[in-house]
Amino acid sequence: MSQDYNNPAFKKLLQKLQEESWQLELLISGFAIFGLLTAFPEINLAGTAARNDDKLYLSIVLLVASVSCAILIFNLLLHVILRGLWIGALGLRYVSGDIDYDKLKYSEKFTRYLKKNVGSFDRYIGRLENYCSIIFAISFLLIFYVLALTFTIVAIAITINTFLDNDTISNSYGPFIGIPILVFIVFGMLLTFIDFITLGGLKKKKWLSKLYFPFYWVYSKITLAFLYRPLVYNFLDNKFGRRVSFALVPIYIIILISTSFNYKMSNYFNGNISSNSYIADTNNYEDALNDENFIDKVAITSKVITDKHLKVFLVIYEDFDDYIFAFNKGLKPTKDIRGIESDIVVNSNISWSRRDSLHQQYIKTLNDVFTIRIDSIDHKSDFIFGESLKGKKGFETYINLKDVPEGKHLLQVLRKRINKDNDTIKQYHDRIPFWYYPN
Repeated sequence: MSQDYNNPAFKKLLQKLQEESWQLELLISGFAIFGLLTAFPEINLAGTAARNDDKLYLSIVLLVASVSCAILIFNLLLHVILRGLWIGALGLRYVSGDIDYDKLKYSEKFTRYLKKNVGSFDRYIGRLENYCSIIFAISFLLIFYVLALTFTIVAIAITINTFLDNDTISNSYGPFIGIPILVFIVFGMLLTFIDFITLGGLKKKKWLSKLYFPFYWVYSKITLAFLYRPLVYNFLDNKFGRRVSFALVPIYIIILISTSFNYKMSNYFNGNISSNSYIADTNNYEDALNDENFIDKVAITSKVITDKHLKVFLVIYEDFDDYIFAFNKGLKPTKDIRGIESDIVVNSNISWSRRDSLHQQYIKTLNDVFTIRIDSIDHKSDFIFGESLKGKKGFETYINLKDVPEGKHLLQVLRKRINKDNDTIKQYHDRIPFWYYPN
């Protein structure tokens, strides 16, 4: 069929399809809105969990998915409303035909004004049809724009990680390869953005177009532009399409800004607060967690402890191994497997006995690096690897409270670190207030 696009029969088929496309538009919009509204909270929740666990790549993927869902939900809801208005206008036209301004018997001034500014009812229906078709098409084009921006950022990150922040590549030639590639990508990103906001301005000047073409060619691959380029140029050559596209931009900005507002109840105590001796953060208590919040760094079972022991749970995240490697160089592996890695293992060079020994060394170092302090008294910890009540991976230990008096206390988890002067110091990893009233 792609070879017959000049065939009159094919053009006639396209004409028929585009006249009847509103039915498919409504059907797709309805199913898409239902699916997106169902998926949107789950994607946001998964994104929050990924950011809490410092899973950078998964966070980026879920952020892109969340933004894409928000764009589609807004555009498709707008499309359904306008398409419903269009169907209503068609029904009204069937009943009463066009607007008869003479029958309204308004003054000559108002009649002239209304004929000029309101015009024909058929023109109104035609404009609604155009708005609906353009908004439906641009909804999916905007997703490609989001992906294009994401792939550009990923290309920059891959270049930095591969050539400029990689221990396996020599420092002597890594920057000579990485810096030119990075400059090309960043400069190309700026040129592509300028060309985008000027509606292809860099393609119009002969000498400038020759300079821009290599960047254009590379970015068409990075951003997958070859998949949606026909849509872009079809919008650009249509004045009405350009007008609608640019009108949506300030609307998105207004929506984005409006979502940043929240009501503050105090000048001093509002959101984004961390636990200390006078602040209690819900994320630090396992019995207070729900489906929308997660353990940040450390958690205990409850604000009020009634048992004669206290469970302390440390969440493991990507930087955790670095804390241990700083005090036990022998645990640092030749190949760091943190990040995305396949579970399929062809051959493992580490025996079970060796692996068990490394686990024991890790736990021993962990108990040396982290200190549990209640008020001003240090307590010996015996961390083991485990899982929290909410399924978070980490390390847990139990502290005996028999010598701790009743009342309010402050749990402090301290971590050793080596400063710039190579001195070992202790810093706060987390602080959690609790009350102890044994049964």
